[in-house]
Amino acid sequence: MSTVYFTDLRTRPKRNLLDKISELLSRTKMDKRIKKNDLVAIKLHFGEPGNCAYVRPVFLRTIVDRVRQAGARPFLTDTNTLYTGPRSNGVTHIDTAVRNGFDYAVVGCPIVIADGIRSSSGAKVAIPGEILEEVSIAREIVEADALIVVSHFKGHELSGFGGALKNMGMGCATREGKLLQHSTVRPKINVERCEGCSLCLESCPSNAILLNEKKALIEGRRCIGCGECAVMCPSGAVEIEWNEDPARFQKKMVEHACGVLKGKEGKAIFLNFLMQISPTCDCYPHNDMPIVKDIGIVASTDPVSLDSASCDLVNGEESMPGSAIKEALGRGQDKFRAVFPRIDWSVQLDHAERLGLGARAYTMVKI
Repeated sequence: MSTVYFTDLRTRPKRNLLDKISELLSRTKMDKRIKKNDLVAIKLHFGEPGNCAYVRPVFLRTIVDRVRQAGARPFLTDTNTLYTGPRSNGVTHIDTAVRNGFDYAVVGCPIVIADGIRSSSGAKVAIPGEILEEVSIAREIVEADALIVVSHFKGHELSGFGGALKNMGMGCATREGKLLQHSTVRPKINVERCEGCSLCLESCPSNAILLNEKKALIEGRRCIGCGECAVMCPSGAVEIEWNEDPARFQKKMVEHACGVLKGKEGKAIFLNFLMQISPTCDCYPHNDMPIVKDIGIVASTDPVSLDSASCDLVNGEESMPGSAIKEALGRGQDKFRAVFPRIDWSVQLDHAERLGLGARAYTMVKI
């Protein structure tokens, strides 16, 4: 049974919310986990343009300052998206982060996109998975000495909720890893949209694409599922089948999280921000109103306990009138299943526990 540290959002003049975040880090014994000169990856979501529910940059500054006080070298990081958009390459991804407030002047450290400018920088990590034996993780995550995972806790249309496990498993995977989690098939070409420009041919690392009558064609035997063609296509002709079973998706997501934490034993800390708890993923260019009221912040060295406690805290609240939860739900009722009835979100917690990433049972300590 692990310990989860919780703070509500009540403050006073000599103990503001930034002070509370710093105290949460102290309770996780951060100074013993992060050593002088460690390169510390602070994994977060920089927010899609138009989505305002991401963790505030000023909160990240407090975490960065604590890492620097330990003599370590922090950097903020995320990976490029599988879908085409402003965060699908390292250049516009950083531009988006800066526009959303994650500038050096605000957060006090550099931004490093962990899988490179075109999501081609990854490392294969062997894991004892139920489905996968090897996962593709962003190289800068793998090579970092320590990891702090900062997650905006919210609902998610495939995993029920998104917390520390999803922030690692999906958020630290390369494009190849993301595609493997989301889909059971390779990308395909929409011939009506294809303009025969051949950019996908030039970008394919396995030479799996050819032109047939001035239209691109993907050879399934050669395709490695990296998703590079989907990002390079200027006409949106490369389509990805988002057809994975939700339970299997969650298991593959957790197995990628297992790869993220390999080699980081005793060197990882997790914080979930239970604020603006929106019903869906932060990857949308908007965020709907919260499904429950703002609750607080939790921290732990166990991502399974942290996510389990976060679910309990959300479900321990009443639903917000007018939110995506159409019928009023009381304390103890499942808010995530109300939004996504088909998703059994407990799958990710159970699978993570089986893989040894942590324990669902926890003791909560309020600070």
